[in-house]
Amino acid sequence: MTTARVLLAVLAALAAFVAWRWYSTERGGSRVASANPGVLRLAIGFVTNFFDTLGIGSFAPTTAAFKFRRVVADESIPGTLNVGHMLPTVAQGLIFIGVVRVGPATLVSMMAASAIGAWLGAGIVARLPRRAIQLGMGAALAVAAVLFALMNLDQLPSGGAALELTGAKLVVAVTINFVLGALMTLGIGLYAPCLILISLLGMNPIAAFPIMMGSCAVLMPVAALRFIRDRKYDLRAALGLALGGIPAVLLAAYVVRSLPLTWLRWLVVIIVLYAAALMLLSARAKAPTADITPQPQSAADSSHR
Repeated sequence: MTTARVLLAVLAALAAFVAWRWYSTERGGSRVASANPGVLRLAIGFVTNFFDTLGIGSFAPTTAAFKFRRVVADESIPGTLNVGHMLPTVAQGLIFIGVVRVGPATLVSMMAASAIGAWLGAGIVARLPRRAIQLGMGAALAVAAVLFALMNLDQLPSGGAALELTGAKLVVAVTINFVLGALMTLGIGLYAPCLILISLLGMNPIAAFPIMMGSCAVLMPVAALRFIRDRKYDLRAALGLALGGIPAVLLAAYVVRSLPLTWLRWLVVIIVLYAAALMLLSARAKAPTADITPQPQSAADSSHR
């Protein structure tokens, strides 16, 4: 059995386990009765995952949509992103891993490092106060906007021809991917930083696709386990991202495949910069106000927050 097939089997099993844990944790709880995601949340899941599959990324646009529409409280956005986008991202990994041949040691070690980083990062983020999350996500959105702009201006490193890393370069790649996995739990997307990392280390930029998709596909279920356990996410929004996102991934991967996206990236730059400003301004407020109408919670739910 090839490395790619083993990874696909592991990803499928991990996603199935986390989905079961998600269902069993929420089953019968007070939040389930009002868990209908509604059209808006399904639409956000569909649009963001459709363009994520085509290379735009989903975390920054989703965060902007949540902030503009006041769909999710700021402190619950990181968990909602990781729980809700988990299954669509795994679907991407199952589709694209194996399409590009990458050295097995490079692929597996970088994926493992991102998963470990996500497990540790989620444990920290789930306990951060609201203001710290707002500051972190505001900075993350600003960085994402800069990366989108650099991509549009063709200012990212061009890379080399290698399809694997060895020695010191592999150690550097694994270490940085560990950090990127931890930052994913705060809402900082991994795709663009991973592409830059791969290119700077002399790899063929095409090799970034199985690495970054594989890393996200394995780290997001790991992070989601922690957020689900602590109930540090919005159930309705997460369901909207998942249910709207999976068909969008299939449509983008098998039907559309590619689109001219430069104009869309510039639009994303503007939107994400505006969302970053809103998030940072919210963090400066002396008495933060609720972003959404509180939903009824049981005493058990309240104890986890």
